[in-house]
This record gives sequence, C-alpha cells and structure tokens, in this order.
Amino acid sequence: MDQNAPAPSQQAPQQLTKQINIGAGDGSIFSQLTANPFFTAGFGLAGLAAVARIGQQGLRRGASLLRRRLLVDLEITRHDESYQWLLHWMSAYQRAQLASAEGSVGVASNVQQRGAFSSIIRRITPRLHHLQIQTAKVKRADGAPHTHFAIVPGPGKHLMRYGNAFIMVDRQREKTFDLQTGIPFETVTLTTLYAYRHVFEQLFKEAHQLAAQMHEGKTVIFTSRGTDWETFGQPKRKRPLESVVLEKGVKERIVEDIQAFLGARTWYLDRGIPYRRGYLLYGPPGTGKSSFIQALAGELDFNIAILNVSERGLTDDRLNYLLQKVPPRTIVLLEDADAAWVNRSQADEHGYAGATVTFSGLLNALDGVASAEERIIFLTTNHVERLDAALVRPGRIDMTVRLGEATESQIEALWDRFYADVDVDGEGRRRFMHRVQELGLVGSISPAALQGLFLYNKGDMDGAIAQAELLSAGHGHVDLRGS
Repeated sequence: MDQNAPAPSQQAPQQLTKQINIGAGDGSIFSQLTANPFFTAGFGLAGLAAVARIGQQGLRRGASLLRRRLLVDLEITRHDESYQWLLHWMSAYQRAQLASAEGSVGVASNVQQRGAFSSIIRRITPRLHHLQIQTAKVKRADGAPHTHFAIVPGPGKHLMRYGNAFIMVDRQREKTFDLQTGIPFETVTLTTLYAYRHVFEQLFKEAHQLAAQMHEGKTVIFTSRGTDWETFGQPKRKRPLESVVLEKGVKERIVEDIQAFLGARTWYLDRGIPYRRGYLLYGPPGTGKSSFIQALAGELDFNIAILNVSERGLTDDRLNYLLQKVPPRTIVLLEDADAAWVNRSQADEHGYAGATVTFSGLLNALDGVASAEERIIFLTTNHVERLDAALVRPGRIDMTVRLGEATESQIEALWDRFYADVDVDGEGRRRFMHRVQELGLVGSISPAALQGLFLYNKGDMDGAIAQAELLSAGHGHVDLRGS
C-alpha cells in the first residue's frame, strides 16, 4: 500500500474537484445544461411565450392607440328620443340608397359610365341582414282596426355606407330590463373614421326630419309611466279647430290669449314673472272640454300630456316631478281637478293623504317654489263647485271658462256641420230649430247629445227632426233604444 496515497475520507472531495476541473474545460455546468435537450426546449418555449405575450400586449395597445387616433364612436341609449329615429332612418335610408343605385342603371350612352359606377357602388353597398319587426295596432278614421308594422335593424352588428363614409352600427341588447315597462335596455353605437365624424350631425338631422314627417299633421299624446312620459298609442290626426263648436267668441278668446302668451316670453323673463299659463275648463260632461284641447293643440302645433289627478298612485312628488319633465311644445292636461280637493280631508294623524294627489300638492305643483316654468296647463272638471278659491286664483289659473249646454248658435252650427251638403237652402235647419225650441231643448242639452243624434241620422235630416224629442233634456244625451 502506498503510504503517500490520501485517506478514503479525502478521496471524495478530490474526485469532485477533479470532475469540476475536467468540466471546466468543456464549458462547465452551463455547457451541460445547454447540451440538455429538455432544458433548451423548455427555455425556448418560455421565451417564445414571453415574446408572444409582449407582442400581444403591444398589438392591443397599438390597436387601441390606432383606434383612438383613427376612429370615433357615438353611443345612443334606448331612453334617448333619437333611438327610434335612428332605427327607422337606417331602414328608410338603405331602401332609398339601393333604389337610387338600381334606377341609375341602363341610361343613355353618355351616362352609361355613371350607371356602371352606380352598379359598382351598389355591389359594395352593405345590406342589412338581421332585421326586427315592430308592430302597433291603430284605428283608422272610420274606426276600423289596422295593424301598422315597421322593419328596423335588429340587435347585432351592421355595416352601412353614408356618402363616402362606412359606418359600423352595433346594436346591443342587455340582459337587464326596465322593471316598469319590461323592455330590455339597449344601446346603439356608431363607429366611423375620425375624418368622417361630421357625418353624424348630418345623419341625425335627416333622422329627425324623417321622424317629423311621420308625425306631420298629427298630435302626439303622452301619458305618464312612473316618473317619465311616454307616447300613448299612435299620433292622432290633428283635429281642425273649426270642428269643435263652442259658444260664440269662446274659442277665439282662448286662442288669442295663448298666442299672446307664446309671444311674450322675453316680457315675462325681463320682469321676473314665472313664464307659465293656466286655464280651467269646467262644465257638464259632453260639452267639448277634451275635444277643444285636442283641436287647440293641433292649431298651435303642440302635443298633449295627459294626467288624471284621480289616478291611484299619482302622489304629490310624482306630479311635481312629471311637470318638471314635460316634453317641449306640449300642453299639459290635468283631468278631474276636483279629485285633489276631495282628497284634502283624507290626511290622517301621520300626514298620510292616500294614494292620490292632495290639494296642497296640486297647488305646489302649479306655482310652488319647485314648480316648472315655460308650460301651458289645462285643468278640467265637471264639478267646479268643489274647487277651492285658492286653486283658481291668478298665477295658478289665469283664465276660467265654462263650456255649457248647447246654445241656439251652437245647435245651428252643429246642424250645418252634418247637413250643409243636403240642406242647401237651410229649410231643414229652420224646421229643426223650430222643433227644439218647442221642446225647450235650447240651453239644456249637451253638444255631444246633438252630435249623437246627427251621427245616428247621417245624411237623413228628416230623421233627425223626427227624433228630436228623443233628446233627454234631463240627462243630456239621446236615447234611441226605443226608436
């Protein structure tokens, strides 16, 4: 045995040192790791994943930056009035666009190039492929039911061309919905190049003009739903003011007063006077109160917002809030104003006054500190004797007009409305007037009762004269059940 050989306990460290020294000549541990295919494959994949991740984030940020620089978005919610304007305009615009392109093909030789160009444009013009139908039941002038429908772009993405601009339309329907109406929340987003952002203003001008044309010659009726106003049914054809027969001078006096009020806005504001006007129409049923307001709205090109004061659930706060949000150019009609006076005595020891408007709430809504301005309001009642003097004072009610039973001039005017074409010489009118005077009906029957008699005898003036005694003076209506 070699006496100079190291002990066994020293051989292990020496061997390890020897191996490391040998490995150092081959690239050390790093060389061994790089020579390992599993390590290099894993490291490469991790590197590629990191590069891809960085690249993906860069692309997203670049795309976002590019979008902000090059594109512009316009969002319209369902609650905005222009929402339906846009949907109907899109359908009408594309129909007109395609019809124009098709109509320009096949013209004279000097315009053939234009026709070919139109044909190319027609081919690249996007079309609406996902549509939705909106239906509504309306009544015609003769009372017959009619179903009106409109086809509009449905939820999803649409591409349209407006002039030289291509616009992406994204109509999104949310899963949530309005608890009061049951209608889901929706938004429409329009996207185009930033350079063409000016087309949005022109687009909505055309959409508004189309909506105005659809309502031209009609009166829109609004009714309350919760704390908002919404259209009630289809717009009604404007009723001519001449179709409402009132006592001489009554219509003219109210119309002149309202026109003077509409032209005096600056005068009111300069003097610090609240710019609002109130009218009270009272009288028995059937004397033309509601009919006159509808005709007046048509004459002034206004709409009508109807609130029934006796409606259960119409509280003081809700009434005041609704009057703050009246649509522009709209007459407010508060029906059954005496119902608030009846509710005056219903408050208990806790101040609860029932589920309808209180008298004090009505007064505050008309001219309180928080009451709305720039409005025209009409109150109607069949029982004026129930109203308190505090309600009809100036500032709350500026003009009080009674619409009563038909006078002699009203009866003659109503007769002419129905029989002027067959009673050319007026002989039938004289015989009818003689008959109603004999029966003592002048000043004791409502215009609605006379109209019912004339409608029952359309074109038959002799029948109307013969049935004049069926007019019930005590009840203000005509009873034809026994005829």
